[in-house]
Amino acid sequence: MSAVQQHLPEGRYGSARSADARADRKLKIAGIVLGVLFAALIGWFGWYYVGGNTFSGEVIAFKTYDDNVKVHLEIRKDTDATGYCTIRSQDADGAEVGRADFHFDQKRSRVDKVVTLRTAGGRGTTAELVGCHAD
Repeated sequence: MSAVQQHLPEGRYGSARSADARADRKLKIAGIVLGVLFAALIGWFGWYYVGGNTFSGEVIAFKTYDDNVKVHLEIRKDTDATGYCTIRSQDADGAEVGRADFHFDQKRSRVDKVVTLRTAGGRGTTAELVGCHAD
C-alpha cells in the first residue's frame, strides 16, 4: 500500500502560501495607512469646526421692505477679534437683489445687531448669511 501525500511537492507548483501572505500584508499596510489618513482628516475638520473659527454669525430674523431688508444678526467671536459678515438677499425668482459686508469691531464676545441691506432691481424676499470672516 502506498502512502497518500497531503502536501504538494516543494518547489514544483510555486509557493502559494507565501504569495497570499505577501498580499495579506500589503492589504493590511494599505488599510492602516488609509485609516490613519482618515483619522487625521476627521481630526482636522473637528479642530476647525470647534476651535479654528473665531468669528461666526447667525441670522436671527429679517424683515423685508420695498427697497431694503432689515436683518437681525448674532455674532460670536473672541473679545478682541474684528471682522465682517456678508449678507445677501434674493427676490421671489431667486435673483440676487442685494449684497453687502457689515463690519464688527465691538470689544464683546457676542454682538446682537440689526443691519439694513439695501436692495435694487426688485423686492428682497430673503436674507442669507453668506459667511463671516475675521480681519
